[in-house]
Amino acid sequence: MTTSNYASERETDEGRVFTVTGGDWDTIVAGTDPINDERIVVNMGPQHPSTHGVLRLILELEGETVREARSVIGYLHTGIEKNLEYRNWVQGSTFVTRMDYLAPIFNETAYALAVEKLLGITDDITERATTIRVLMMELNRISSHLVWLATTGMELGAISIMLYGFREREYILDIFETITGLRMNHAYVRPGGVAQDVPDDAIVKIREFLKMMPKKLKEYEDLLSGQPIWTERTKNVAVLDVTGCVALGITGPVLRSAGLAWDLRKTMPYCGYETYEFDVPTHPDGDVWGRYQVRLAEIRESMKLVEQALDRLRPGPVMVADRKIAWPAQLAIGVDGMGNSLEHVAKIMGQSMESLIHHFKLVTEGFRVPPGQVYVAIEAPRGELGVHAVSDGGTRPYRVHYREPSFVNLQALPAMAEGGLIADVIAGGASLDPVMGGCDR
Repeated sequence: MTTSNYASERETDEGRVFTVTGGDWDTIVAGTDPINDERIVVNMGPQHPSTHGVLRLILELEGETVREARSVIGYLHTGIEKNLEYRNWVQGSTFVTRMDYLAPIFNETAYALAVEKLLGITDDITERATTIRVLMMELNRISSHLVWLATTGMELGAISIMLYGFREREYILDIFETITGLRMNHAYVRPGGVAQDVPDDAIVKIREFLKMMPKKLKEYEDLLSGQPIWTERTKNVAVLDVTGCVALGITGPVLRSAGLAWDLRKTMPYCGYETYEFDVPTHPDGDVWGRYQVRLAEIRESMKLVEQALDRLRPGPVMVADRKIAWPAQLAIGVDGMGNSLEHVAKIMGQSMESLIHHFKLVTEGFRVPPGQVYVAIEAPRGELGVHAVSDGGTRPYRVHYREPSFVNLQALPAMAEGGLIADVIAGGASLDPVMGGCDR
């Protein structure tokens, strides 16, 4: 083995020492001052608390000042986008819902809108289905912001707000369970509409929530806004102005906290948002405090949208009329909850052989989507959530790629952290509200 192949240092015949990469060790050592150079490298994470998921931050510190910060991602990689290529278009809903696990309804809606655009049925989605989508998304936005408030408070030492935020979130998850049967990962919003209608008892729960929540928001503000430690940890901390946000592609509450009222529900409306009355909250300072204020204000605006959606719910179908696309939402389930009901089987078997063949082709393959590609973006709790969907004319996606706001927004962390204190890395990172399931997907 030659000298260059050693995995350590080795003296040459001339008495000089080289590293494995061929660098002169004396030159490297001369560039450091072992007495006065106080820079150290610290791994913050990967861990769940304080880095908002399985995220690793590599920090180069000089004392308590951060000189360099780098994000290391991929610990939560699930391969969801690749898995979509091996499932039919309807089955894709059960995969994408698990990306950003705090905003599953948004993952599903963006995917459904993209598939519907490829199918050319955007205008065929029923009014009731569209209204339900808005209703569910805005409830999900509130629950997501509550998790942000709870976890950020915990990370900055406000333990009580952790209990408050999760308490109200539980109420929303109960509503989701009443409507979809699941607390999370619903696969409820599907191409063509939604899986099932909203039951009457869910409407009652939502109205009770709307009556209760304003008082709870006041409690949050009483607990945090006037608290000197909270204001010290958030005001003028992790500042990123609007120029920096635009340069890095930052969207959502982080961008709006820097003063730019960019919200896709207003600027590029979808699902009929242009017909709803709501404001886009902004804040001029671009710091952690501003992001806190914007998210609280967004909860209030989402409550307005939920109330308007409830008032607009009119009787009607929740799926398109085309039975090829509506399957399996119109499928009758057996009493054991496991298979087709006997009545449904008898109906299929009692018709022509062509009907039976058609049924089994739908079961095994799903519907075909015309070839083409689309990009659809919606305003998720963390910013622009975009779907680039490509079809080759088959029954499965050729490619689906998500423009995920957690992934993009993490670019802002070095800009926020470098030059600040190590304690402020926690506040700045938390204010981005990254969800690593969406980032790594």
